Amino acid sequence: MTDPLLTLRPWESPEVTSWGRMPMNAVDRRTGAHSLDGDWRFQLLTAPGAPVGGAWSTAAVPGVWTMQNAGKADDPLRATVDLPQYLNIRMPYAEFPPLSPVDDNPTGVYEREIDIPAEWAGRRIVLQVGAAESVLLVHVDGRPVGVSKDSHLAAEFDLSDVVRPGERSTVRLTVVKWSDASHIEDQDHWWHGGITRSVLLYATDPLYLADVTVRARADGELRIDCLVRDAGGALPEGWYVSGELDGLALTQDAAFDLANAEDERVSDFLGEARIAARVPEVRTWNAETPELYGLTVRLHRADGTVADISRHRIGFRDVEVVGRDLLVNGERVYIRGVNRHDFHPLTGRTVSYDDMRADLVLLKRFGFNAIRTAHYPNDPTLYDLADELGFYVVDEADIESHDHAHEIADDPRYLNAFVDRVSRMVLRDKNHPSVIIWSLGNESDYGANHDAAAGWVRRHDPTRPLQYEGAAKRGWADPDVASDIACPMYAPLEDCVAHALSGEQTKPLIQCEYSHAMGNSNGTLSDHWAAIEATPGLQGGFIWEFWDHGILQRVNDGRPVGRGGAGLYGNGVAAPGYRWAYGGDFGEKDHDGAFIADGVVFPDRTPKPVMYEHRELAAPVRVSLFRHEGLVLSNHQHFRGLEWLRGEWELALADGRTLTAPAQLPDLRPGETAVVPLPLELPADGGEAWLTLRVTTAEDLAWAPRGTEVCAPQVLLRTASADGDGDPVVSGRVEVDDDGLLVHPLLTAAPTLSLWRAPTDNDELGGMALRWRTWGLDSLVRKVVSIHRDGASVTVLAEYAGTTGVVRHRQVFTPVEDGIRVDEQAELPEEFEDVARVGSVFETVAGLDLLEWFGQGPWESYPDRSGGAPVGHHALSVDELFTPYLRPQESGGRHGVRRFTLSAPEADDLGPTGLAVTLDEPRQVSVTRYRAEDLTAAAHHDELVPRAGCVVHLDAAHRGLGTASCGPDTFASYLVAPGVHHWSWTLRAL
Repeated sequence: MTDPLLTLRPWESPEVTSWGRMPMNAVDRRTGAHSLDGDWRFQLLTAPGAPVGGAWSTAAVPGVWTMQNAGKADDPLRATVDLPQYLNIRMPYAEFPPLSPVDDNPTGVYEREIDIPAEWAGRRIVLQVGAAESVLLVHVDGRPVGVSKDSHLAAEFDLSDVVRPGERSTVRLTVVKWSDASHIEDQDHWWHGGITRSVLLYATDPLYLADVTVRARADGELRIDCLVRDAGGALPEGWYVSGELDGLALTQDAAFDLANAEDERVSDFLGEARIAARVPEVRTWNAETPELYGLTVRLHRADGTVADISRHRIGFRDVEVVGRDLLVNGERVYIRGVNRHDFHPLTGRTVSYDDMRADLVLLKRFGFNAIRTAHYPNDPTLYDLADELGFYVVDEADIESHDHAHEIADDPRYLNAFVDRVSRMVLRDKNHPSVIIWSLGNESDYGANHDAAAGWVRRHDPTRPLQYEGAAKRGWADPDVASDIACPMYAPLEDCVAHALSGEQTKPLIQCEYSHAMGNSNGTLSDHWAAIEATPGLQGGFIWEFWDHGILQRVNDGRPVGRGGAGLYGNGVAAPGYRWAYGGDFGEKDHDGAFIADGVVFPDRTPKPVMYEHRELAAPVRVSLFRHEGLVLSNHQHFRGLEWLRGEWELALADGRTLTAPAQLPDLRPGETAVVPLPLELPADGGEAWLTLRVTTAEDLAWAPRGTEVCAPQVLLRTASADGDGDPVVSGRVEVDDDGLLVHPLLTAAPTLSLWRAPTDNDELGGMALRWRTWGLDSLVRKVVSIHRDGASVTVLAEYAGTTGVVRHRQVFTPVEDGIRVDEQAELPEEFEDVARVGSVFETVAGLDLLEWFGQGPWESYPDRSGGAPVGHHALSVDELFTPYLRPQESGGRHGVRRFTLSAPEADDLGPTGLAVTLDEPRQVSVTRYRAEDLTAAAHHDELVPRAGCVVHLDAAHRGLGTASCGPDTFASYLVAPGVHHWSWTLRAL
């Protein structure tokens, strides 16, 4: 018998968005539902029309088959192999929209039995499939039930007429991977296939709540609109609704009923009712104080019995755009946002409640207050958590047609798909106070299909603004486009500031993507926020993105690990025998490499150093110096005082001392400042002095236990005093070999000039690394020109020749008390207009495993990303200094280092236990187990072999990081220019 769903071929019909699917609504049916999650019978077919065989394997639901060893060689039940594939813009097949591959279209067939409870007799029975990628076909007992598209929203099907209570039925869910819908789901992510969210079976009374719309204003005005249906068609007489809000009884609005009757909007089929109230002394919701109320809506039969119930947690708040300001409850708020995919390194797109909570708790601890659900509606639980923990959400529709954006934006065949996806997102998420902006999608050009979707949103939900990045092609100030917010991506900061100062700005400018977090990145983040906070009209943006989307992979067979979880190691590193896979690691020929690894956290959720930078930029408390007589403390929150915080003062002195004192935070309302006296008497001696206010949570919070550090603002109280000529020269002899290289018992490689760093992802994709290689900076040839002794000092002149250009380098070695002072000069030719670094590199003997330093830390920092690393006394093992970016690259640097020691913690007293280096001024320093060429040559960390000793870089100048892998490069002030560079340092044995 021919299957009508296969005959219809919905996977190549963009006009068909669904068949047999129930309308989307905001009634949460998870409570009381029967979960169908677990192992289902499974077959992976080569194409949707391929015959289903007799042999079945199993697959976990929810889950993606691409992460469950689908088609592994030793499993005869899975002859088809389909593994994750990563592409950013390009589609993974050549067919133009709306077509998809005919013969190579992996199709998963899921099947299981369900027992229909006998007590469900006479009730409406519904199957809910949380999400399926990308086309879902539903059969029950062989009968076609329905079709759904949109990989990131649930689909519900009424099974009342196809199942019998008290009996068993067989449910088959067929998921077709490639379709016309894939062309508008072309997001920057792994391509997967499967059922990615939970499958539920639930029942309701024939008389049921079809939808509930809640509008709760900041002034306490509450309006609840209820849509009522009956499975039999005609509504029974006398039904009504009631509600309860945290114990406050709510009744149906009689005035609304009367107006509906007078307007002839009442019929036997359409059931509309409204509950209206004004809540006195309402506690408003915002991201800082996310106050929630419990709301219960009840649908009653005429005799008063309850037919249906809908429960919600709601927040009272207003969102509006006034002029060029986005206001929440009348306040202009900064959007400190991040883009977030549903992702897990073991399960792909399937994310548990605990995983989502851990995501948001981590973001909250590091000062983020906003999430853009890039680039589709996230799992419903995320919005519950955002409501509870306090996040502003830009809810984004599942529309991205990147590879064919221009063709699809005005294609009438896709018109219904655009409106369908946007409207269903709004219908599902409209009652969440965390959702403050609707987004029409991402990177899909701009056309009539967007305007149609925007028109539906504006009619259905006038309480929120909407945005769409693609509308920027018409200009940031155009008032007629479908975007109430100017939300460009990766716009140069100078362009943003110029727009805000032009007098032509008409709407808030909040970048939907900026500061691309690929590898060692996010340079100039502090410069961006200094400009945002100083420029009216600029209101923040969303960093791209939260996760490094590395998939845990076994090295021996190249397969994803899946749900087992073996190989998770922590601290951003996979255990031996495993690695974090990125594009190309699953054998795919067409891929976009490590561009998938562009998050502020590693795949195991370990924070990258940029997180500490962001935490300080978002600090709720700021400190500045007041005329050298006191301190100015300021509250940089929008709605909250400082009562939830505690503080402690910490004074770091250059002589090694750290003094502490308790801090009494003043009672400051948002935006207020206060002058307080210096908490500690500054010693007359001790040199350079830095005062830090360590701010922690005063009590346990939903996102942080008591004592969690929130920020650590710092001020300089005293600069370093001039040391005159430094250490006095002493008699002695500096040893150099015939090549003019320093001979020292603790060094295995003498200090030489370094202009090269293992290219960061920004260096590679931004084109700088290619230019440096063209100049030959990765393979400079050193030639000694002269060696000259003058008393106790030795002067060595050398030339470093590249493919083009010659660098003249001079080293002067002078014996000083207990050590050697090294004075260096490098003269870069004009053609070397932008190099990675200028400095010294040397290597030490084995066993020096502990680094202690005075400077910025303890986190990794660089010239244009150092705001999150306060100056102080720090200590870490050498192995902890290295940052394991998924593709090995320059990492582990510390900015502003004044001095450091490398020592052997377990050494005996029979000889030197380490070395000490003092720098002439704060410099960029790195100490790792790897040479730059080791990092440059490796594609993954499992390929790296640590050296026994330490590789030490002392940089006179180091290039900023920028974000040029996708976005602007660093600023000119952070570039390393040609010309003469001087630096000096002293080396001593401990």
